[in-house]
Amino acid sequence: MNQGNNQPIIEQRADPFIYKHTDGFYYFTGSVPSYDCIELRKADTINSLKDAETFIIWHKHQTGPMSQHIWAPEIHYLDGKWYIYFASSQADNIWKLRPYVLECKGEDPLKDEWRELGQMQAADGDNKSFIDFSLDATVFENNGKRYFCWAEKTGGQFAASNLYLAEMESPIKLKTPQFMLTTPDYDWERIDFWVNEGPAVIKNKGKIYITFSASATGTCYCMGMMEADENADLMDRNSWKKSRYPVLKTDYQKKIFGPGHNSFTIAEDGVTPLCVYHARDYEKIVGDPLHDPNRHARIMEVKFDSEGKPVFELY
Repeated sequence: MNQGNNQPIIEQRADPFIYKHTDGFYYFTGSVPSYDCIELRKADTINSLKDAETFIIWHKHQTGPMSQHIWAPEIHYLDGKWYIYFASSQADNIWKLRPYVLECKGEDPLKDEWRELGQMQAADGDNKSFIDFSLDATVFENNGKRYFCWAEKTGGQFAASNLYLAEMESPIKLKTPQFMLTTPDYDWERIDFWVNEGPAVIKNKGKIYITFSASATGTCYCMGMMEADENADLMDRNSWKKSRYPVLKTDYQKKIFGPGHNSFTIAEDGVTPLCVYHARDYEKIVGDPLHDPNRHARIMEVKFDSEGKPVFELY
């Protein structure tokens, strides 16, 4: 595998997500430049994903919910079934983004039928979750509990995007009210837009780390990180500490611009953790960055410092 050479593993796929299943295969998805469908590909090595056959497993609606901006899909295997979480808006209200869920009816996520489960549901009595611009959901487990982490702007499109966390009752519903994990506090989280989004989870030496992306999607886009003790109450903000500075940012010398919206997977050796992220290879974007297709999926090996914290180094 081409670890650490900064070259794209899959071109024009933003928000990349790679899941290694118990069958030994890697499953890849991400935002396609047309933002109109969800695709999957499968391979026995990460390098092979580049040339693997692409399966479009779901296409957007023409009108109403799930008809515009199909963004940041993630594939997860929960309770013996495949699920895909993604964000979408409406053709007549393109910023009305909400998280939606698909469930595969069979064991083969590339070829079996997927059914729509609708919008992710808030916990009973929770009147705050998913009522505004919501996207970039991920799912993780810790100490026998399953959590849902996502970005949501409260107060409209140009408000701050915060990260929220909640326990899950089922793959389609939350168990607890939302808890605000982080809001854009620092200057590097507030360039052009005030943004925390794109959470991803990695664990090491008794700690749980949630990386996230910050600021607008151009050169200023970067990654920060939250950390907590695995045995702490993850729904208590006092359990979490945020990095003072970005843990991954633009490197002009290496021509990596706007790195972020990462996920984590594991190398073919079954041991080495990998960070999957997107970045452009040029600084100047012509027109709306949203419609620039050249955020390519890339990969790097995750190192750890003497304290066990993840380190993200561009080689």
